[in-house]
Amino acid sequence: MKHFLQVILVFLVIGCNQKKEPKIVITEGTTAKQSEMAALMLQMYQVNLENKGLILEGKMPNDFPKEFLNIHTAQLSDPSVRTPNFEVFSEMYINTFQQNVVSDNELAKEKHNATINSCIACHNTTCIGPIPKIKKLLIP
Repeated sequence: MKHFLQVILVFLVIGCNQKKEPKIVITEGTTAKQSEMAALMLQMYQVNLENKGLILEGKMPNDFPKEFLNIHTAQLSDPSVRTPNFEVFSEMYINTFQQNVVSDNELAKEKHNATINSCIACHNTTCIGPIPKIKKLLIP
Protein backbone atom coordinates (compact mmCIF):
# COMPACT_ATOMS: atom_id res chain seq x y z
CA MET A 1 0.00 0.00 0.00
CA LYS A 2 2.90 2.36 0.78
CA HIS A 3 4.29 1.90 -2.75
CA PHE A 4 0.86 2.64 -4.23
CA LEU A 5 0.59 5.89 -2.26
CA GLN A 6 4.07 6.89 -3.37
CA VAL A 7 3.07 6.35 -7.02
CA ILE A 8 -0.04 8.48 -6.50
CA LEU A 9 2.07 11.21 -4.89
CA VAL A 10 4.53 11.23 -7.81
CA PHE A 11 1.70 11.58 -10.32
CA LEU A 12 0.10 14.35 -8.27
CA VAL A 13 3.37 16.29 -8.19
CA ILE A 14 3.90 15.82 -11.92
CA GLY A 15 0.31 16.78 -12.64
CA CYS A 16 0.39 19.85 -10.44
CA ASN A 17 3.50 21.13 -12.20
CA GLN A 18 1.86 21.04 -15.61
CA LYS A 19 0.10 24.14 -16.90
CA LYS A 20 -3.59 23.45 -17.31
CA GLU A 21 -5.63 25.23 -19.92
CA PRO A 22 -9.28 24.63 -20.67
CA LYS A 23 -9.81 22.47 -23.75
CA ILE A 24 -13.44 23.37 -24.53
CA VAL A 25 -15.39 26.52 -23.80
CA ILE A 26 -19.16 26.25 -23.96
CA THR A 27 -21.17 29.44 -23.90
CA GLU A 28 -24.79 29.87 -22.91
CA GLY A 29 -27.18 28.44 -25.48
CA THR A 30 -24.51 26.17 -26.94
CA THR A 31 -24.87 22.43 -26.77
CA ALA A 32 -22.04 19.96 -27.04
CA LYS A 33 -22.28 16.26 -27.71
CA GLN A 34 -21.11 14.19 -24.76
CA SER A 35 -18.08 12.02 -25.51
CA GLU A 36 -18.05 8.29 -24.82
CA MET A 37 -15.49 8.93 -22.07
CA ALA A 38 -17.66 11.56 -20.39
CA ALA A 39 -20.61 9.16 -20.40
CA LEU A 40 -18.43 6.37 -19.03
CA MET A 41 -17.05 8.58 -16.26
CA LEU A 42 -20.57 9.60 -15.24
CA GLN A 43 -21.41 5.89 -14.99
CA MET A 44 -18.24 5.32 -12.95
CA TYR A 45 -19.25 8.15 -10.63
CA GLN A 46 -22.69 6.63 -10.08
CA VAL A 47 -21.33 3.15 -9.36
CA ASN A 48 -18.74 4.55 -6.94
CA LEU A 49 -21.45 6.57 -5.21
CA GLU A 50 -23.50 3.37 -4.80
CA ASN A 51 -20.42 1.53 -3.53
CA LYS A 52 -19.80 4.26 -0.97
CA GLY A 53 -23.34 3.77 0.31
CA LEU A 54 -22.91 0.01 0.50
CA ILE A 55 -19.64 0.29 2.41
CA LEU A 56 -21.15 2.79 4.86
CA GLU A 57 -23.95 0.24 5.47
CA GLY A 58 -21.33 -2.44 6.19
CA LYS A 59 -22.00 -4.24 2.90
CA MET A 60 -19.54 -5.11 0.18
CA PRO A 61 -19.64 -3.97 -3.43
CA ASN A 62 -20.23 -7.14 -5.39
CA ASP A 63 -19.96 -6.26 -9.03
CA PHE A 64 -17.32 -5.07 -11.45
CA PRO A 65 -19.06 -3.42 -14.40
CA LYS A 66 -17.39 -4.79 -17.52
CA GLU A 67 -18.13 -1.48 -19.27
CA PHE A 68 -15.43 0.10 -17.12
CA LEU A 69 -12.85 -1.69 -19.27
CA ASN A 70 -13.92 0.69 -22.05
CA ILE A 71 -11.82 3.35 -20.32
CA HIS A 72 -8.99 2.15 -22.59
CA THR A 73 -10.96 2.70 -25.80
CA ALA A 74 -13.77 5.20 -25.14
CA GLN A 75 -13.68 8.21 -27.43
CA LEU A 76 -12.42 11.35 -25.69
CA SER A 77 -13.56 14.92 -26.31
CA ASP A 78 -9.88 15.71 -26.89
CA PRO A 79 -7.98 12.68 -28.26
CA SER A 80 -4.64 14.25 -27.30
CA VAL A 81 -5.48 13.52 -23.66
CA ARG A 82 -4.95 9.78 -24.25
CA THR A 83 -1.28 9.88 -23.29
CA PRO A 84 0.88 7.23 -21.62
CA ASN A 85 0.05 8.91 -18.28
CA PHE A 86 -3.66 8.59 -19.05
CA GLU A 87 -3.19 4.90 -19.78
CA VAL A 88 -1.31 4.37 -16.50
CA PHE A 89 -4.04 6.12 -14.53
CA SER A 90 -6.75 4.16 -16.38
CA GLU A 91 -5.11 0.87 -15.51
CA MET A 92 -4.60 1.99 -11.91
CA TYR A 93 -8.31 2.83 -11.65
CA ILE A 94 -9.37 -0.56 -13.02
CA ASN A 95 -6.98 -2.39 -10.68
CA THR A 96 -8.00 -0.48 -7.56
CA PHE A 97 -11.69 -0.80 -8.38
CA GLN A 98 -11.37 -4.57 -8.86
CA GLN A 99 -9.58 -4.86 -5.50
CA ASN A 100 -12.45 -2.97 -3.89
CA VAL A 101 -14.94 -5.48 -5.22
CA VAL A 102 -13.06 -8.49 -3.85
CA SER A 103 -11.72 -7.06 -0.59
CA ASP A 104 -13.06 -7.94 2.85
CA ASN A 105 -15.21 -5.54 4.84
CA GLU A 106 -12.35 -4.26 7.04
CA LEU A 107 -10.43 -3.07 4.00
CA ALA A 108 -13.42 -1.89 1.97
CA LYS A 109 -13.15 1.77 3.01
CA GLU A 110 -9.40 1.86 2.32
CA LYS A 111 -9.79 0.16 -1.08
CA HIS A 112 -12.72 2.39 -2.04
CA ASN A 113 -10.74 5.53 -1.16
CA ALA A 114 -7.75 4.23 -3.14
CA THR A 115 -10.06 3.87 -6.14
CA ILE A 116 -11.38 7.41 -5.74
CA ASN A 117 -7.87 8.80 -5.18
CA SER A 118 -6.81 7.22 -8.49
CA CYS A 119 -9.57 9.26 -10.18
CA ILE A 120 -8.42 12.44 -8.45
CA ALA A 121 -4.78 11.82 -9.38
CA CYS A 122 -5.67 11.43 -13.05
CA HIS A 123 -7.94 14.46 -13.09
CA ASN A 124 -5.14 16.52 -11.56
CA THR A 125 -3.19 15.98 -14.77
CA THR A 126 -5.77 16.91 -17.40
CA CYS A 127 -9.33 17.79 -16.43
CA ILE A 128 -9.49 19.37 -12.97
CA GLY A 129 -13.12 20.50 -13.13
CA PRO A 130 -14.76 17.38 -11.65
CA ILE A 131 -12.34 17.01 -8.72
CA PRO A 132 -14.59 18.64 -6.08
CA LYS A 133 -17.44 16.31 -7.08
CA ILE A 134 -15.14 13.26 -7.11
CA LYS A 135 -13.81 14.12 -3.64
CA LYS A 136 -17.35 13.72 -2.30
CA LEU A 137 -17.02 10.00 -3.05
CA LEU A 138 -14.27 9.61 -0.43
CA ILE A 139 -15.26 7.94 2.84
CA PRO A 140 -13.94 9.86 5.85
